[in-house]
Amino acid sequence: MTGPATIGNTGIVTETTVDTPEQLHDDGLRGFASDNYSGVHPEILDALAAANGGHQPAYGADDYTARLQEVMVSHFGAGVEAFPVFNGTGANVLSLQSLLPRWGAVVCAETSHINTDENGAPERVAGIKLLQVSTSDGKLTPELIDQQAWGWGDEHRAQPLAVSITQSTELGTTYSVEEVRAIADHIHARGMSLHMDGARISNAAAYLGVPLREFTRDAGVDVLSFGGTKNGLLFGECVVVLNPEACHGLTYLRKLNMQLASKMRFLSAQLIALLNGDLWLRSATHSNTMAARLRTAVDDIEGLRATQPTQANAVFAVLPKDVANKLRQSFKFYDWDPATGEVRWMCSFDTTEEDIEAFIAALRREMSAP
Repeated sequence: MTGPATIGNTGIVTETTVDTPEQLHDDGLRGFASDNYSGVHPEILDALAAANGGHQPAYGADDYTARLQEVMVSHFGAGVEAFPVFNGTGANVLSLQSLLPRWGAVVCAETSHINTDENGAPERVAGIKLLQVSTSDGKLTPELIDQQAWGWGDEHRAQPLAVSITQSTELGTTYSVEEVRAIADHIHARGMSLHMDGARISNAAAYLGVPLREFTRDAGVDVLSFGGTKNGLLFGECVVVLNPEACHGLTYLRKLNMQLASKMRFLSAQLIALLNGDLWLRSATHSNTMAARLRTAVDDIEGLRATQPTQANAVFAVLPKDVANKLRQSFKFYDWDPATGEVRWMCSFDTTEEDIEAFIAALRREMSAP
């Protein structure tokens, strides 16, 4: 135990003792439950330490947030504006609020994060009606959107004025540049706006092999929730306004929705470190590669059946329940559909080849057990 620090007459601490930080977890445990389970990339920690000295103005008036605007312009082009926020739900809620009037509704896939994993935040916090569409692969098409994009002028129906797509999707699939552009052209002709939930946007870019701008701004996306936490950040996402004419009030909505960070430099410094070089792409490419390695093994194991294409860092497969429960004793992962036995395995920036091989060995062992 250490005693309290002493404070001199000047009010300055003159004597301190420092405890060694206590590690409460076993850092040898590995799993495939979520890319949120991973730690913070060392380069991000370095960026936080570099941003920590001295004083900087609060609420986004700092040098790092100003630099972040320049970094976002380098990826998405002149005229874009970045609004760092704490988390993905906040980014999605703010983005959709900026697109819609009080009577507006957003068309989304039934499996979308805004519909299934945000505890009703778009509806209860933003007051936005979600018009859901069933899809087999998590992706919307113009034809699927039209199932809910109707009723304009009908005072009894929430007005479908925006569409939200996820890149990559909750099912691990990815929209091509052409697919995003087809959706944007289709809905813009109907007076609707396009939001992209980019929680795993870096993984999508790594799979597509194209710059971020090509399947976002250039393809007709109006506002983007840019994800960082799932790609190695400590915390933080960013609303990126790609079409200023479509978005309104974000300056006020961010504060209203409790997403305005007072020490915003630490949000911005992480995003700068991620995006100013190639860290975003290196990390995403690695996690995609690990997922592809796992998928190859799944295809070779008798009795296993993959259920979705592996186009990012997720693998979906149908697994016998007893096998799943035994595997979870050593490797954490989630059921996706308990009724069918479908599970989801996620890879992260820090997933290693040894992690994959150990999991594959355990999977083979349990699948062949009598």
